Amino acid sequence: MKRNNNIQLISFIALLFITFYVNDYFPQQFLTNPSHLNHLYKEITINEREMGIIHIYSEYPDYHVVADDDEGIACVDDVSRAAVFYAKYYKLTGDSSSLHKVKTLTEFLLYMQSDSGWFNNFILKDYSINKTHKNSVAEPNWWTWRALWALSENYLLINETDAQLSERVLNAIEKTIIACKNEFSLSKPIVHAEGFKRPSWLPFQSASDQASVLVLGLINYYKISKDQSAVLLIEKMCDGILLMQEGNENIFPFGAFLSWENIWHAYGNSQSYALLKAYQLLNNTRYKTASLLEINNFFSYLIEQQFLNEIIFSKFYTITLPNEIKTFPQIAYGIRPMVFALLSAYELENDKKYFDKALNIASWFFGSNYPKIQMYDTSTGRCFDGITGIDEINMNSGAESTIEALLSLIEIEKHTGGSESLKELIKSME
Repeated sequence: MKRNNNIQLISFIALLFITFYVNDYFPQQFLTNPSHLNHLYKEITINEREMGIIHIYSEYPDYHVVADDDEGIACVDDVSRAAVFYAKYYKLTGDSSSLHKVKTLTEFLLYMQSDSGWFNNFILKDYSINKTHKNSVAEPNWWTWRALWALSENYLLINETDAQLSERVLNAIEKTIIACKNEFSLSKPIVHAEGFKRPSWLPFQSASDQASVLVLGLINYYKISKDQSAVLLIEKMCDGILLMQEGNENIFPFGAFLSWENIWHAYGNSQSYALLKAYQLLNNTRYKTASLLEINNFFSYLIEQQFLNEIIFSKFYTITLPNEIKTFPQIAYGIRPMVFALLSAYELENDKKYFDKALNIASWFFGSNYPKIQMYDTSTGRCFDGITGIDEINMNSGAESTIEALLSLIEIEKHTGGSESLKELIKSME
């Protein structure tokens, strides 16, 4: 009897150890900490369906959640990012609660799709869809591309774990793809804008930043469906993105992809990342060459400048000149696309210089910035909303900043030695 009691006691202690080790210690070996994002996450019920939302804003000092009076309480933009992050976190750690969140956030995205195939962006406090605000209309815009990216990025994971949900996800993806084929079906010319030759067939004519997110969704869709018409659309978008590149390794702006018309901005500029993904699918060396031109040269320029927010360009004959350079604000959403592109280059080229450069850029989160402030707190998972001046910080921590920081870090930490490299980086900056 005593022996049985001892066995039960040992089993109980072992169970406690496993529980605490797996649920607490194991995830904490990573600097990617979803605690604050979990704070922003909330489950709601609409039309008898349980779904997850991410509160948009969270304000210093107690980081209570805040809604936007005009826009709403949650949006497709942030939920899409969060769904992608939680899927990555589940794959890295095996955390079952993250897989649950992937599914509930996916339910929200499905709820927000209109009959047209496009997505509305915001829901209001009463959980109704905001269909009138300019940043929430169901149209071919940022939030639709992000929803397509998230749904297609996570489709295979959902298909492995929830057949019914995956069928609805695939239907939603196909509805958006049909809308895209109709939207971008016409042949459109190269036009002139502010002295630059620009494609007129991208979203908003020349929005290569938006096109890059669309390309990521199209690539995922092709891998699922093998729909050859998706390849034509990928090529069309990528060819337009190539036309937005300015300069070379010796001539300013050193291979930068302008975001729209004559403007470059840091946020959302995923062109190099998307082109590398397109190269991997289609083996078009122009995509790889153009991407590495920006990564090798313009990213280095940005590091030398301690990063920038925006550049407005003009043309003087064939010379591209900066009319206005804005250093601030600097936000996590401007850092993450560079980290993604560099790590993709690292995987493709097997050259550690790209991994090291990604770490260099990610050091922005840990104090390698103008005010020398740690923007991301590993103990809470909060990322400040931005650097607004040489010594000025926005200490709020909303969804966009938080998720973009987490995406940056988890992309590093999923690589062998990534966590250790980040920790060494932080230690070297103390």
